[in-house]
Amino acid sequence: MFRFERAGSDLPFYRGAPVSISAAGWLMVLASVAIAFLALNMTQPIFPTGPGTFIPALLFLLIPLATLVIVAGRHAPLALFRPVRRRDAKIIVGFFLLNAVVTVALGLLVTSLLHTAANPAGDRAASASGLDRVLFFGWTAIQLVGEEVFTILPFLAVLTFLDRSLPRKTAIALAALGAAVIFALIHLPTYQWNVPQALIGLVPIRIILLMPYLITRNIWASAGTHILNDWTIFGLSMVGGAPE
Repeated sequence: MFRFERAGSDLPFYRGAPVSISAAGWLMVLASVAIAFLALNMTQPIFPTGPGTFIPALLFLLIPLATLVIVAGRHAPLALFRPVRRRDAKIIVGFFLLNAVVTVALGLLVTSLLHTAANPAGDRAASASGLDRVLFFGWTAIQLVGEEVFTILPFLAVLTFLDRSLPRKTAIALAALGAAVIFALIHLPTYQWNVPQALIGLVPIRIILLMPYLITRNIWASAGTHILNDWTIFGLSMVGGAPE
């Protein structure tokens, strides 16, 4: 095990605990992740404001989890979402601060090297008003948990296949890198298909966001870090875009 991993529990599924998922099962899970992403992008334009904004986020989160239940049993999500402990909260805050520093550094690097495109989520946050501002933080929290599921399920799937032929540490490192690259590539439309910006700017950040999960085995830890990070950015956008 890596030194940063907590002793006493392993990552789920890839070595048959709490249940084993077959190759066909993992393919179903990966297909559901892709379908969830398509559902998110197809339904968001239909529900741009109001309570309906929760529908795309919920589809994005629940489609993969429902498939995991079908493939691995109704208790399978509990292997991903574990109780949050006090030391988990410290990890969330610590990696949020680390990610903030790395985000700023990468932002300066990318803008100095490339012609960059802005993330429209910041503009959407700035333009929201009244109840939509409150709702914005609600549905984005659900969507960010969905992004963790979107990242961690493929990570575990790749790890399952790699662990059969590679040392565990190598398999984890390659699976984490693969999941981070996938995460960056799905953001290409967000950054107007700027591949270098997506890879340079998002792959290191995604690996940092994955670390709380690797340490705690708990999606709530990585999701908490991700939510703190993005809510801070959205909040700053709202303050910057507020009328004087």
